[in-house]
Amino acid sequence: MSTDQPHTAAPVTEALGARNRLLDAALLLFAEKGFAKTSIRDIAQAAHTNVASISYYFGDKVGLYRAVFADPRTNPPVPLEVLDTADMDLAQGLRSLLESFVMPLKQGQGIQQCYMKLCFREMLEPTGVWQHELETSIVPAHMAMARMLCRHLQLHDADVAVHRLVFAINSLGVMLHVGNDLYTRICPSLVDTPQALDAYLDSLVTYALALVDAEARRRTAAVQAVVTSTPLAP
Repeated sequence: MSTDQPHTAAPVTEALGARNRLLDAALLLFAEKGFAKTSIRDIAQAAHTNVASISYYFGDKVGLYRAVFADPRTNPPVPLEVLDTADMDLAQGLRSLLESFVMPLKQGQGIQQCYMKLCFREMLEPTGVWQHELETSIVPAHMAMARMLCRHLQLHDADVAVHRLVFAINSLGVMLHVGNDLYTRICPSLVDTPQALDAYLDSLVTYALALVDAEARRRTAAVQAVVTSTPLAP
């Protein structure tokens, strides 16, 4: 059995390398030129492979474009099953969510900047992929987070304040992707190594927990204010 291993492992590794080269090349070109102005020939040339490989791995240019958006290296999925676990520890749930913002940066700031540029370009020159991303990934993750917070706050349904809290927590992670120029200018050591990113993640979880605690205290104070202002029944 062991004698077969080299014959099977090498082709798999080679195929994964070719597929990733196509994804990387497509990300750079789509971000720079947009979907319409990027040809599959340009992508294949940049990836040092042939045009037929795009058909083999992705079907066509549309399939490749969608795969670039779904690439877990730059866009890791939020673990909805973790957030929806009834007995999930709040801190662990928040870490799972915020980690999805931090992990892609370990691929390199340049790659992630290209991905953000691609997202902005898609919003300005829509092909439908961003809408698909909203419906299948972003909105479900938001709602799963809202359900987790409702369980923690002992609420039956999410109200406006819960949704506001979800957006506030998400914004902690989003800033990592839209504020690269600020990090570089003010304090690049915050995000310049995997270790620094891990420390940043720990801090984000602490900040998120503080936001949740503040919302819990606000709600408690509001209930107490109603109780103390309500006259006793005769």
